[in-house]
Amino acid sequence: MDFFLNFLHQKVPQDRKDIPVYYRTALTSGEVLLVVYFVICFFLFPLINDGRWEWSPLLFTLLSGCCLWMLKRGGVRVNLIKYTVVCIGWVCWNVRYFGWNSGVQHMMTLILVFVFFNVYDKPVSKLLWFLAILTIRVSLFYVSQMLDPLYRMNTIASTIYQTLNTIAFFLMLACACIVFSTSIQETERQLRLRNQILYKEAGTDALTGLPNRRTMIEQIEQYSRNKSRIFCVAIADLDFFKQVNDTYGHKCGDYTLTRLTTLFKEHALGRYSVCRWGGEEFCFFLPEMNLDQAGEVMNDLCAEVRKMKLLYEGNEFSITLSIGVEEYDFVSSLDAMLDAADEKLYEAKNTGRNRVVV
Repeated sequence: MDFFLNFLHQKVPQDRKDIPVYYRTALTSGEVLLVVYFVICFFLFPLINDGRWEWSPLLFTLLSGCCLWMLKRGGVRVNLIKYTVVCIGWVCWNVRYFGWNSGVQHMMTLILVFVFFNVYDKPVSKLLWFLAILTIRVSLFYVSQMLDPLYRMNTIASTIYQTLNTIAFFLMLACACIVFSTSIQETERQLRLRNQILYKEAGTDALTGLPNRRTMIEQIEQYSRNKSRIFCVAIADLDFFKQVNDTYGHKCGDYTLTRLTTLFKEHALGRYSVCRWGGEEFCFFLPEMNLDQAGEVMNDLCAEVRKMKLLYEGNEFSITLSIGVEEYDFVSSLDAMLDAADEKLYEAKNTGRNRVVV
């Protein structure tokens, strides 16, 4: 019931005069196959109709050719109506001429395929299309039962004609389904790729390319689900970074952050992860390390940053880090752990900067 209600409440885009590529491809293949089918019927009829030629297949060949030629004119609904008129006209003529056993009435199913894959039709309109086609099909059946066909084919002729109609129907159905399913799969593939890109962008700092706070928290939380594994977190802040911006400009500040990012990645060597925590702060996740090990790694990083020379528009300067490190105690929450690392960071700031507090 929910599925049906969701179908009825679907929102549809406004109909356009141009036809989507996938829909035009499906209609084109359908019209081309119809033209080929009608031509085959024209030459086949003398074999199953006591040597008499029937000109109706040529008329429908002409109609399908016109529909194919005019395919680029009009929107989806107009071309769908033209296709429907040709198919229903052919079915009605066959049922009246050869009777219900001609097997051609299955082609009305193709109309439903095109109807339900039309994204510009409202769900109610699609249901009305369905009811209209169902009514026509049922009416044709009763008419065929009440009226004798104009021509009765013998068993061999009926078998040949039903075989042709079955092959033609399944070919047209297969072409339509291949086009529509391929379009849906490609759309879903592109959507998934786009979502992956958006997810990555949402979790990445635009300036440095490092993961952002949200991504780092997710990484630490996932790791900490195994309560038996130790790890440490560290929060680092650039010392006197405001002076860099005030003295050399914000572009120099951006340059400094990107240079530090490069240094962090080179220094990590797969031992830890780093993210931009916000502003000039960075957060480090050090798995499989106790407080002493993490402190040693951070002290080494602090020394590397201190030795790094920065050159921006002829101005040479250096920068230092203050870092607070905290070890997971298997009890505290991640927020409490990060708050403890933050407190140690401020302790490092208040005791002279350019140092690591563990």
